[in-house]
Amino acid sequence: MLRRAAEKGHAWGSVLAVELNPVLAHLGNYPLATVARRAAERRERGLPVIDFSIGDPREPTPPFIADALRDAVPEVSQYPTAAGRPELRAAIAAYVSRRFGVDVDPETQVIPTSGSKEAIFSTAFAFVDPHTRSTVIVPSPGYPVYERGALFAGAQVHRVILSGDFVMRARDIEPEAWEQARLVWTCSPQNPTGSVTDAGDLLDLVSAARRHDALLLSDECYADVYEEAAYPSGPPSILEVAGDGSAGVLAYLSLSKRSGMTGYRSGAVVGDPEAIAALRSLRSTTGTASPDFVQAAGAAAWMDDVHAAERRTIFSEKRTILAAAFASIGMEVVASRAGLYLWVRVGDDEAVTRRLLDRGIVVAPGRAFGPGGEGHIRLALVPTLEECDAAADALVNALDERGSDG
Repeated sequence: MLRRAAEKGHAWGSVLAVELNPVLAHLGNYPLATVARRAAERRERGLPVIDFSIGDPREPTPPFIADALRDAVPEVSQYPTAAGRPELRAAIAAYVSRRFGVDVDPETQVIPTSGSKEAIFSTAFAFVDPHTRSTVIVPSPGYPVYERGALFAGAQVHRVILSGDFVMRARDIEPEAWEQARLVWTCSPQNPTGSVTDAGDLLDLVSAARRHDALLLSDECYADVYEEAAYPSGPPSILEVAGDGSAGVLAYLSLSKRSGMTGYRSGAVVGDPEAIAALRSLRSTTGTASPDFVQAAGAAAWMDDVHAAERRTIFSEKRTILAAAFASIGMEVVASRAGLYLWVRVGDDEAVTRRLLDRGIVVAPGRAFGPGGEGHIRLALVPTLEECDAAADALVNALDERGSDG
């Protein structure tokens, strides 16, 4: 058919209907893509923009990390392995020991990833059988990739609608959902709200998941971004309560915010050896692995905690500036003592998002993160300190005039 069309000079679009995966057709664009497009349109018109919508910080990547990458660029480039370089796995295991006080085997309990997003998305493909029990439990509001990966893998999705302190607890999941659960996602510090799950609630999740033979997946990509006054030892990890061997749990870690390496795409999954072996097999099949020189940079980053503490201080200063602005006009910042975000109760989140965009301030409406997010906006602490200072005044001016929007 295509050859005949070419001979007749037909354009492809006139003879070939491109059929989409029904999941892609149903989901459409990534929820924040629309916000990003509107911000880009404003920039193209030459108008000022302060962008709080996407979690991509502006602070420079520490120079020693870039040096490590450059030094590792080889004369002859070869394929990286899905298992990752031994020195990178060792560096990740050493970080887990320092940060969480947990010893893990770098050979069997650690696998490096190309950032956390692709690892989160692809995990369901390793563990979901759409012909048997195939429910994936996700928090809502939450990171949209949990649900998207599950749907593409053929799973059913059960949303746990969060409110109040926006912490997902074992008791929030209905018994029927637990019975059908194959995978359970949690996140602490949470995206989008910045809530933190304490060790007791993490242990309850681990215990419930084990009783129901479900794999518990903990997104801990913001583990090193927190207010030290609120969490002197940092937010706890699922690895701390899972016990030796981390049976039935996986923790997802990232260097994106900890080390300013969003563009490097470097993260890790740590936990249950059997589950790690399954992910290694999947990733070998798809050829998913960071280049060796990126892995060298990642190893350098995981071995150093000083730069992470310095970045944590900067994010805390930004949080203080913006939280004070909302407090001055009586708007409540919910949770948000950790992670990269402020979660603010505003009333009509879409109307407030539009009003702020008209003034050059880009935020994400809470409903973009699923049911339960309505009535809130999310601000990512990514602009510079100077931009946050300027935005604080603009926020107050804009939201004091919001009238019926809230």
